[in-house]
Amino acid sequence: MTIEFTPATKKASKARIALCGPSGSGKTYTGLALATALSDRVAVIDTERGSASKYVGLNGWAFDTVAPSKFSPLSLVETLGVAAGSGYGAVLIDSLSHYWMGADGMLEQVDKRSGSNKFTSGWKAVGPEEKQMIDALLTYPGHVIATLRTKTEYVVEENDRGKKEPRKVGMKPIQRDGIEYEFDVIGDLDHDNRLTISKSRIPSLSGQAIAHPGVELARTISDWLSEGVEVPSIADYRARAEGGSRDELLALLREVEAAQMSNAPTLDVDGRPTVLRDFIVALGKSLPEQPVAGAGDAA
Repeated sequence: MTIEFTPATKKASKARIALCGPSGSGKTYTGLALATALSDRVAVIDTERGSASKYVGLNGWAFDTVAPSKFSPLSLVETLGVAAGSGYGAVLIDSLSHYWMGADGMLEQVDKRSGSNKFTSGWKAVGPEEKQMIDALLTYPGHVIATLRTKTEYVVEENDRGKKEPRKVGMKPIQRDGIEYEFDVIGDLDHDNRLTISKSRIPSLSGQAIAHPGVELARTISDWLSEGVEVPSIADYRARAEGGSRDELLALLREVEAAQMSNAPTLDVDGRPTVLRDFIVALGKSLPEQPVAGAGDAA
């Protein structure tokens, strides 16, 4: 294999935002504020027993929602496929923590598939499914905002009257170590709904503390990410795949893999959730078999 460096180019993309914080810090509210500012078609994957729906109509917010009861990694891939096929410009996953510690989430999946040593069997079996989930998050054809619960502890601080008082603070996000760093912007919310940017690919946001984040933050993120070279979307790849020959589909599959779009969520020809790689493979399998050269020729 030949290794060749090429000039780097900035590619236009959609927002990937993670909002971390303890209970009561306004994760759902902030997620909705950002999602509705980024798109006029918003889907909410509500794992919090319908909490997002309490905000319908507030600030003029309107969105569609689904409330799953099981949280396996592949179920999120399927849900994102349906959202992509339905054309939602922004998806709020509230919260992504459930796909780690909720019913049928990563931890339960590992236990179910473990033998005598879960660290060598369960994790090995579930790891590829978690990768598919992360790939689907990163390749969704719209903006994705995920809230993450954080473990909570109390610190004692001096208030403005000079008295010591306990304050609840969020600590480590409840998810796989490091998953939050897959996002473009990561913010930590406190109980005053103040967002401290802990990591950002957008230089102007790094280290900022933003009170009651909403429309202005969404605009800053969207403007920065939209600058750059346009890259093929899932819809572009689908359009090229439909009606393609076997050789064209094979070439397209290699292109999709090189672009790291294999696990991009989409729908198959029957409207069922799938990923882009499987969509292209299924089209190839549906083509009639090519005759072997010379077969049937007269002697």
